[in-house]
Amino acid sequence: MPTDAFTVEEITIIEEKNENNLYNTQTLRDYVGIGLLKGRKKKLICIPTTSGTGSEVSPNAILVDNEDHQKKGIISPFLVPDMVLVDPLLTLSLPPAITAATGMDALTHCLEAYTNKFAQPFIDMFALEGIRLIASHIITAVTNGTNVLAREKVAMGSLLGGFCLGPVNTAAVHALSYPLGSLYHLSHGLSNALLLPYVMEFNIVGSEKRYAEVAVALGCTKEATYQLTALAGVEKIKQLNAACGIPATLKEVGVEYTALEAMAKDAMKIQRLLKNNPREVTEALALEIFKKAF
Repeated sequence: MPTDAFTVEEITIIEEKNENNLYNTQTLRDYVGIGLLKGRKKKLICIPTTSGTGSEVSPNAILVDNEDHQKKGIISPFLVPDMVLVDPLLTLSLPPAITAATGMDALTHCLEAYTNKFAQPFIDMFALEGIRLIASHIITAVTNGTNVLAREKVAMGSLLGGFCLGPVNTAAVHALSYPLGSLYHLSHGLSNALLLPYVMEFNIVGSEKRYAEVAVALGCTKEATYQLTALAGVEKIKQLNAACGIPATLKEVGVEYTALEAMAKDAMKIQRLLKNNPREVTEALALEIFKKAF
């Protein structure tokens, strides 16, 4: 069940009710982690109703454990469905705020895949096209939700971002966003969108050329240097966020300055994503990013 909509306890109840039908004797806690789910005997068909998580084509599921308030990942090829039906018409009634948050989440999937330490040419094609599609159409999808063309393009960008999650996955933006969800219950997409420009700015020195290429895919003009072009990409993300009604700072969404140290410490637990980042993120550096975002 690739989703971040349920808690561990809720999924456990669902499993207890459906164990005989799913032919799975493992409990949820048995397969929290990477590669611990032993199989799936039931056919799985996924139909997304948002253009954001990409979970319908990824091997990832993220749940919140209420015992320690941490987000935890289940990573398994058995979470990849047998069939996916993506229909942008199902997103027409999605409210602007959710359209914005999920759309920027999808863009973050593509962007972090392309600038990833383990980026690869085949996934690069999906990532760059996903960036281009979402950046070009997200504002229209948010401000005019009945525009079918915009919904279609953002849905395609989200699907492409989902394809990036298995082979390459995300990095520091997602890792640093986890505490915002577990401590402040901010939506996953909103957390990513808010942190994205700050992490991009931090990462540029570790991958100037890649971030410059991201900027061009976002619609920026090439500047005299990779660094200047990459910085233009950061400003473009800020502009997209603003146009979509996404807050610019952590303070605006109710995060307390005194919580930043704990957030930085919590983010360090997500090494499965931090290891992908083009620049090493220590606890001290994570704290600096949070302070800039505050």
